[in-house]
Amino acid sequence: MAEPRLRPGTAAGRRRRRDAPDPQLNRDGMAVVALVGRPNVGKSTLFNRLIGERRAIVSEQPGLTRDRIYGTVEWRGRGFTVVDTAGLDRVAKDSPEGDLPVNTQAQAKVALDQADVICFLGDAKAGLTASDLEVADILRRARQPVIMVSNKHEGRDDRLLTHEFVSLGLGSPVEISALSGVGTGDLLDRILEELPATALGAAAEVESELLRCAIVGRPNVGKSSLLNAVLGQDRSLVSTVEGTTRDPVDTLLSTPQGQVLLVDTAGMRRPGATKDADYYSLLRALRVVDRADVAILVVDATSPLRAQDRHIAGRAREAGAAILVAVNKWDLLDADDRRDRALIKELRSAYDFAPGAPFLFTSATTGRGIAKLLPAAFELAQARAVRIPTPALNQFFREALDRRPPPSGRGGRRLHLYYAVQSRSRVPTFALFVNDPDLLHFSYARYLENQLREHFGFAGVPLRLRARRSESSQ
Repeated sequence: MAEPRLRPGTAAGRRRRRDAPDPQLNRDGMAVVALVGRPNVGKSTLFNRLIGERRAIVSEQPGLTRDRIYGTVEWRGRGFTVVDTAGLDRVAKDSPEGDLPVNTQAQAKVALDQADVICFLGDAKAGLTASDLEVADILRRARQPVIMVSNKHEGRDDRLLTHEFVSLGLGSPVEISALSGVGTGDLLDRILEELPATALGAAAEVESELLRCAIVGRPNVGKSSLLNAVLGQDRSLVSTVEGTTRDPVDTLLSTPQGQVLLVDTAGMRRPGATKDADYYSLLRALRVVDRADVAILVVDATSPLRAQDRHIAGRAREAGAAILVAVNKWDLLDADDRRDRALIKELRSAYDFAPGAPFLFTSATTGRGIAKLLPAAFELAQARAVRIPTPALNQFFREALDRRPPPSGRGGRRLHLYYAVQSRSRVPTFALFVNDPDLLHFSYARYLENQLREHFGFAGVPLRLRARRSESSQ
């Protein structure tokens, strides 16, 4: 099986050498273990088992994993990074998916090059195949130690085909069932034996001040290209095939402002338009948004005003993420459109439900606006973390109510605010102790939110007002 050639980045000014280090692997020097094998032997199931969460998509349909997916494993007080890869298989020259299979295989080869130990998975139910022989031929020339893993031992008869893997010359197989967890402890013990002692360390915990930044948007708007442009290398799989990214792709990056975890997510379609793997990709993308501090919403400059874009932004806002809108592919517009102030104003007004959300006009191809993305995300994170002293907050609300008194409610009753405090929450949340929570009309709550945003610098940050009945009113 011919090894596909790694493709350099498309922007000449940001090209890196083939051996450039992957930012994802800079995790306190932890060793890397790559899971490889032909499609559908259970690599993603084993990956999820080892990291203790369902991060990679698992299905009987082969070829679902496309990007490199990383996770951290802790075993017997030691930690290492495990990477799930696409299935290594022969790529047809006339593939209907264009360059996607070649790029997918290239991503798997990058993981092989950077691994300290390789786990080669075989299917005990199916036995040895021609694809296994081709992959084994590659691995016999690898510089790293290779552990032969015989997977899918869910029954007694599965052991009958294990002896076939011995003929590959990669040692005695470790028999496991990734589905049930049987034998995975023995596999982890074997991995620790093979890993270099200098690379082993305690599993690193993610620091609380780490900025979690999700890159979200519709399919084929350039999310993966934008991530690669930020990093200066092909970290995420890019293809003209819509829906290339299926699993969230995590990349840990150190910047002058601090550490940021960039997560490239699958394109979000309408729930009714998703099928099979796309449905699970959507669920994982939504889970990433729920944990994100900042959501970079990527929209296509050639078709920027889509209802689905607004829906995605609304979902991120409901989850409490600050929103940064990246209008990508700006270079595809002609010069007159790029200078059209009416178009820019229309874009901003389309996202009026996220007041103050910054807009950046970017091009992953030319590099326009790329250097501004992360600094803008950190500014949003800082605004989101602002805590207002209680005396200053109550003074603000008194002045806001004096400027615009609340409207009268049913029976001529009017809202009376006794005091306010900011709750300890990842999303700026303000508890308003009032005489009757039902008297806080949504339009007046929006007025107070806008005043807070303008006065304290919460531009682009979702705010939550929680009206509670004060004991003084009873």
